[in-house]
Amino acid sequence: MESQVRGGTRWKRFAVVMVPSVAATACIGVALAQGALAASFSVSGQSFKVTADVLDGQGFSQYGAVDSGYTLTGEKTGHPVAVSSFKTATIKNLCQSVVTPNIPLIGSVTLTLRAGDSDDKKQQVSADRLFIDIADLETTSATFGNIDIGVAAGDTGNPDKGGKSTGMKGGKEQANPYGFAQQADTAVLTGVKQTAWATTAATFTLPKLQMKLAINGKECY
Repeated sequence: MESQVRGGTRWKRFAVVMVPSVAATACIGVALAQGALAASFSVSGQSFKVTADVLDGQGFSQYGAVDSGYTLTGEKTGHPVAVSSFKTATIKNLCQSVVTPNIPLIGSVTLTLRAGDSDDKKQQVSADRLFIDIADLETTSATFGNIDIGVAAGDTGNPDKGGKSTGMKGGKEQANPYGFAQQADTAVLTGVKQTAWATTAATFTLPKLQMKLAINGKECY
């Protein structure tokens, strides 16, 4: 079965597919041990924006959670997110930006990363065992292959129970394994714009990576 969703989608609706993103301190092509994938960090007080022409993912699932973290002034807080996981994914023309505000004598500084702007999939951004904690997403189109909606979140990573993905992230996220989730064999998104709080991956490879810092610079969108 193939399901297609078009237009903008936000956290309040929850029926969204999220796009992988590069953390502001990206580790390029670094492989993590599988046991370390459950994020043990508290998220920062800065979300980041991501755009991509195309995301082509396999082994997708998504569920609701709350990320524990901090504000920019150091208070503890939580962020409601939709956690999306992919066994593998390729991303064409990825842009990620984050703004650090109120730097003394400077003002705001924007960090922008770009990679994978190629029609050749071998030259696009690629990732394995990818988890993305998303606050907001808009796409031009989203197409799912063999989608299941209403699956128990904790079963999405269990093949014996029909799981199709890497399952739940774990770590410091607050999520109910018996709560709502959706999963699909494949997920293809085009014209992606998203805001995210965190990304975790076993490997993340960014061909022709470019990084720029600019005072009061433009974000990806």
